[in-house]
Amino acid sequence: MLTDRPAYPSDVSDEEWALVAPYLALLREDSAQRDHDLREVFNGLRYIVKTGAPWRFMPHDLPPWAAVYQQTQRWLCADSFADVAGDLRAVLRMAAEREPEPSAVILDSRTLRSSPESGERAGYDGAKRKRGSKVHLAVDTPGHVVALHVTPARTDDRAEVGQLAAEVQAETSDNVELAFVDQGYSGPKPAAAAHAHGIDLEVVKAPEAKRGFVLLPRRWVVERSFAWATRCRRLVKDYERYASTLAGLHMVAFVCLMLKQAEKLMTSA
Repeated sequence: MLTDRPAYPSDVSDEEWALVAPYLALLREDSAQRDHDLREVFNGLRYIVKTGAPWRFMPHDLPPWAAVYQQTQRWLCADSFADVAGDLRAVLRMAAEREPEPSAVILDSRTLRSSPESGERAGYDGAKRKRGSKVHLAVDTPGHVVALHVTPARTDDRAEVGQLAAEVQAETSDNVELAFVDQGYSGPKPAAAAHAHGIDLEVVKAPEAKRGFVLLPRRWVVERSFAWATRCRRLVKDYERYASTLAGLHMVAFVCLMLKQAEKLMTSA
């Protein structure tokens, strides 16, 4: 650490910082926006995502909240965390003796209840009986994020298959051939939307005689990824004014998860 302040559980480790630092150095060290140490700014962002604290509640021994917020927006606009996620996903896959890019993904969505900040753009999800925003997520078979975006909760999952499939292929260089989905994606229109991008949808159906909890093949992986994300308290509800910020903070959370997994590989090697 570069400071003598007490460490927070959300602080980035030396190994994690060595992996992520090249992606976050958007400006030269003598730039006007680099008044604060970049590692401490990233620690401030991780603190907000992990604890769910409002920006203005940033601890006094981290950089000022405005500096952390402004730098976060620069990172999100530059897709810095999407770049980190893509490279870390390839590294983790190769460490597991898989191909760098997936050939299959799992698609699903999750509805987040709205807050006063997100109220103007929130929609009502009749199936979940929630007013808020919906996060549409694609992960590979180990559960690493491939693509995601945010819509109002009233948006039908099937209507977003085309955009999600396009994002998946853009991230994987058109390598994905198959997507596992639940029964909410049934029908010819979502299948045709995915097929237009070279992806076949496979609907994983629940058994007709289901009683209690049943672990369904493939589908549980994306549910686990959502569960990982909700361990970050900022992502329990939609606290953001902009959908792009909500999507970006989800990507930050998934990057932090993959950094931890990569750190374990480095220390065990």
